[in-house]
Amino acid sequence: MFFIDTSRNGQPVHDALVNQSLDNYLINDLRLKGHGLICYINQPSVIIGVNQNAYAEIDLPYLKQHQIELVRRSSGGGAVYHDFGNLVFENIVVGDTSKFGDFHAIGDPVVDALHDLGVKSAEVSGRNDMTIDGKKFSGMAIVKGDNSYAAGGTVMFDLNMTAASEVLTPEKDKLASKGVKSVDARITNIKPYLPAKYQNWTTADFRNYLLCHMFGVDSLDQVETYHLTDHDWAIIDQRLDKQYRTDEWNYGKNPGFKHYVSKHFPIGTVSFNFNEHDGQITTVKIYGDFFTAGNPHVVEEHLVGTKLDKASLVAALNASDLAANLGQVSADDLAELILAD
Repeated sequence: MFFIDTSRNGQPVHDALVNQSLDNYLINDLRLKGHGLICYINQPSVIIGVNQNAYAEIDLPYLKQHQIELVRRSSGGGAVYHDFGNLVFENIVVGDTSKFGDFHAIGDPVVDALHDLGVKSAEVSGRNDMTIDGKKFSGMAIVKGDNSYAAGGTVMFDLNMTAASEVLTPEKDKLASKGVKSVDARITNIKPYLPAKYQNWTTADFRNYLLCHMFGVDSLDQVETYHLTDHDWAIIDQRLDKQYRTDEWNYGKNPGFKHYVSKHFPIGTVSFNFNEHDGQITTVKIYGDFFTAGNPHVVEEHLVGTKLDKASLVAALNASDLAANLGQVSADDLAELILAD
């Protein structure tokens, strides 16, 4: 494993728009063979999954009032709040993709580092979380490229929980599935669990410890490192201007369709926003925090023109190759969700 230094002109980059675009460049363009690792800290921002509806997930007036940046990442997963009390790590793998989708392979090195600090209840749990005493301190995500993938997560060290609670507006059904009534009840920072001798650590201090532990070294200057070059940054800047800095990418368009249904399944939340006429679906958009290497638009295309009865919906959903384009969820369950409106 080697480290990929994402600083620019010797200074760390805290712009979430820039940092969230790096994985796409690293797995699809630069493609350094082997197992690389990046780790950065973002300024206040909300990061949403590639298939999420920003208008349903975020308190947009609060976001704008407090000058919090909205950024859409290239991978699935849910909405998270970042600030200087939070760090992000990503494994950049090119070549051997045998561990794609293995969230233990992603999370275990972080958990092991916490165990060695004395936080013995830290564990990888659920679909893609890391928890302490059952409370989430990290959500992980993954995105696949051509014989490559980027996989990592957020790590809440000393996050502003009040801001996170105000700006994130998760689906009520998802919260109910977790057996809790609020965001605050199910997330935690790492810092309160650290022994007294580590309570003066900053997020940067914790980042340094975590990276050294993951690489098995005493200091980062002992680690094989690739430094992003001016050429790399020129390409990254170009991509930012064309896609990642645009409102079309980050906010998307709120279709405003009449019907909206949503349910949390083992693969994650799946939401259908659609219009109908004379008992047939005329337009539909699928949202959610599910992970897929396929294309949810294929499912949408099969649903357009379908009659709103269970048999017709099941047939259309089965014809869309749900497993490949959405995930392991049954056509029967999705048909019942659509008809629940």
